[in-house]
Amino acid sequence: MIAFGGESIDNYGVIRDFPALSMVAGLFANALGWDRGDDVQHNRLQERLLMGARLDADGQRLVDFQTAQLQANDKGWTTRGVVEERAGGIDSYAAPHLRYRHYHADMNVLVALRLQAADEAPTLDDLAAALDKPARPLFVGRKNCLPTDRLMAGWVEADNILDALQRAEPALHQDVRAQWPDGEGRLSGQYEDRTLDVCDERNWTSGVHGGWRPVREGVLRMPAPQPEQQGAA
Repeated sequence: MIAFGGESIDNYGVIRDFPALSMVAGLFANALGWDRGDDVQHNRLQERLLMGARLDADGQRLVDFQTAQLQANDKGWTTRGVVEERAGGIDSYAAPHLRYRHYHADMNVLVALRLQAADEAPTLDDLAAALDKPARPLFVGRKNCLPTDRLMAGWVEADNILDALQRAEPALHQDVRAQWPDGEGRLSGQYEDRTLDVCDERNWTSGVHGGWRPVREGVLRMPAPQPEQQGAA
């Protein structure tokens, strides 16, 4: 399962179709071993990332209903090894906590990205190495969404993000939905794209999301598999 988090409302943790720029930046930061307090590094990495995604398999959506009766003296575990204490007035413990968490199940997503100022650290090589040997356990969207396979899919040479999404080997040879930054390629002909604005950047200093960036969405026609060449007998 994975969770591409969207704008949460009250106790509803909704998801979006494509991964957020802030989520991918946070994933790399976690792999590199950065702390949440390293806001300057987080902001800079997010600023440098140009990212697109291709939905090779949409999967299905699941909603997990969670309830827990928590008391003031209850404590939580953290991956930092520091016990998490609880806060709030006495009324905050009078009723159970109810949550609805949305997830993608059996989803297959290819993410293509490059870094602006390619020679600046961390480089793409640094990010690839961190995904294979992360400083901490990785998760995709939520802590219970652990990767089941290698996250680094490989390298591809392309003119822009859209070109990379089209060139990368498809999981299935079928039409797939994709999203990429505006200015990183256009579709034409039968499969035209559309422009929209998404709010998926995080201000890592204040800890809130804000601002909009233009992206393009469209359907990519994946090439049919090539027949194997017959050798001479």
